[in-house]
Amino acid sequence: MRIHHLNCGTDCPLGGALFDGRSKGPLGHLVCHCWLLETNEGLVLVDTGYGLRDVDHPHRRPQPRITKAMRTMLNIRLCEEETAVRQIEALGFRAADVRHIVLTHLDFDHAGGLEDFPQATVHLMDAEFSAATGPRNGFVPRNRYRPSQFDEVHAWKRYTGRGESWMGFPAVRGLEGLPPEILLVPLPGHTWGHAGVAIDTGSGWMLHAGDAYFYRNEVRQAKRQCTPGLRGYQNMMEVDRAARLSNQARLRKLSLERAGEVRMVCAHDVVELEACQAGRPL
Repeated sequence: MRIHHLNCGTDCPLGGALFDGRSKGPLGHLVCHCWLLETNEGLVLVDTGYGLRDVDHPHRRPQPRITKAMRTMLNIRLCEEETAVRQIEALGFRAADVRHIVLTHLDFDHAGGLEDFPQATVHLMDAEFSAATGPRNGFVPRNRYRPSQFDEVHAWKRYTGRGESWMGFPAVRGLEGLPPEILLVPLPGHTWGHAGVAIDTGSGWMLHAGDAYFYRNEVRQAKRQCTPGLRGYQNMMEVDRAARLSNQARLRKLSLERAGEVRMVCAHDVVELEACQAGRPL
């Protein structure tokens, strides 16, 4: 199984290194790290980042695809060349070649490209689907879930069961139509149905942890370190602090105790993305 590491969206929040830990100027650099998997069952996307319709009309009424509040807060730089569909085409594939999309969650910066792949089946946790399509009361639910990004998706596969555990975590195995090497790993806290996606590469495991953590030094070392900007954003967006911090601590322990077996990434750390694209994941 071949993994392509794509950046399907760039955010440049005011604060520079207070967000990304390395920028020299006033603006930070965050990414939307998505995976494109080449499998025997066709192409599989893990998350989609921002999509073509986000680029074309992010604020079209009556249902904006991205709210002005979030676009301003994150200083989102929408770019057609960064959309998953355009990058897939640049690799020589077609949108129709994407047979499946596996989502960590349905936040606007992870699900914006769903409708660019109308023939794909979308896999996610049932709790996430219910949260995103149910009542959205309050600032965070209204801004994070944008039904206009996914109201044309009809091929959903929703999962509630937990099979054999993976590395001590509950796991959903046997995703319909997907190879057995791809697992959903429930990691609630950031959202109610948030999950990681684990891939058996044949030479070890890769875990896309989504937004279970945001900064590279929240894992791979005994003591958590996070920039003030990303710490504040995580606190603002969480639905269950105890669950989020517990799962993050478990990921940190996994990254240390199984360092030779499991490599992990989150969705928004540019250093992790660059390391993966260079063939040297952290």
